[in-house]
Amino acid sequence: MLTLYHAPQSRSTRFLWLLEELGADYKIAYTNIPRRDGSGAIDPANPHPDKKVPALVHDGVLVTESAAIALYLTDLHPKAQIGPQLGDPDRGPYLTWLAYYAGVVEPVVNFQFNNLGDHVGLRRTFRGREELEQRLLGTLSKSPYLLGEKFSAADILLVSLGQFARQMLPAGEVIDAYLKRCQSRPALARALAKDSPASRAQP
Repeated sequence: MLTLYHAPQSRSTRFLWLLEELGADYKIAYTNIPRRDGSGAIDPANPHPDKKVPALVHDGVLVTESAAIALYLTDLHPKAQIGPQLGDPDRGPYLTWLAYYAGVVEPVVNFQFNNLGDHVGLRRTFRGREELEQRLLGTLSKSPYLLGEKFSAADILLVSLGQFARQMLPAGEVIDAYLKRCQSRPALARALAKDSPASRAQP
């Protein structure tokens, strides 16, 4: 059994989307987390070592960190074809995008959000906004998804950032069309219907 420890309207919402794309059998453990605005609180029942989300438990095994969970789930459900498997030529690019999201996209947009985007040391280590935009636009201006014609969990990670803060992704029609294309998928609508206990209870 898969259990997703999930806080509504947080980074774990993207994994409701992924689980729906995969057609996985899973349950949701709604949990509380401290929020930026001071609301929320630590939930002692949350198995995440930092009491954050997402946290995934599979038959007693805990997996945390978005890129790791995405890879774990897509490897667990190969028939869904949401993540290239070993032997697929797209496996390398898929792993690259998962790592790039965690190691570059998230740091760069958070530095910018907190007015640290011009810090020389951070730019040297993680790259700057300009390099990030060139990478994304260079890819998505040529293909509908990060892996060309194939929608993947890497797209879910990137699109979830655009859902939270559109301004953190490059401006313009290329990204607008990409976000619209991905957000029109039926699995996302099913996921959002389960985002909170209250929304799930609605008919």
